[in-house]
Amino acid sequence: MKDANTDKAEGTKDKAVGKVKETVGKVTGNEKTEAEGKGQNTKGHAEETKGKIKKTIDKATD
Repeated sequence: MKDANTDKAEGTKDKAVGKVKETVGKVTGNEKTEAEGKGQNTKGHAEETKGKIKKTIDKATD
């Protein structure tokens, strides 16, 4: 299982990459790329949240 910092970092990366893909898709009119970007951005938010929750649990159990 990944640690909290890894989840948060991967989430931040996915959010950034997703936002770029979404923007490129909008600019080029490529709906598939835009949708992939939105999906990756959403996945990034979820990973980041998972990392924050893990960190909170770790602090509570220390």
